[in-house]
Amino acid sequence: MSTLQTIHDVPVLMCASEGDAIGDERGALDLIGDAGYQGAHWVVIPAGRFDERFFDLRTRVAGEIVQKFANYRLGVVVLGDISRHTTESSALRDFVRECNRGRQTWFLADAEELRERLKG
Repeated sequence: MSTLQTIHDVPVLMCASEGDAIGDERGALDLIGDAGYQGAHWVVIPAGRFDERFFDLRTRVAGEIVQKFANYRLGVVVLGDISRHTTESSALRDFVRECNRGRQTWFLADAEELRERLKG
């Protein structure tokens, strides 16, 4: 279940913590379709909803999912603590750092950080 919220005049689709694991383009497209239908500009997905392969950059799952959102001009936020994954992978740490510099994909700790980002 996803809910549409407006944060600083930005429509954001907040995905529930429970639900199918997102581990491929199909899972991303389902969310993109839902976001488009509801008029969202950003989709916020709890980190726990992602298949473990998302956090292993060698699988290319993260790149494929992020690219799908970019193709549809939708922002995507991975929300929650992913330190377990970034501790194990310098490549993932670098990927997260680069994403967070941009305006399309963010890895954020919590909803407060999301509110701060959307304020700017």
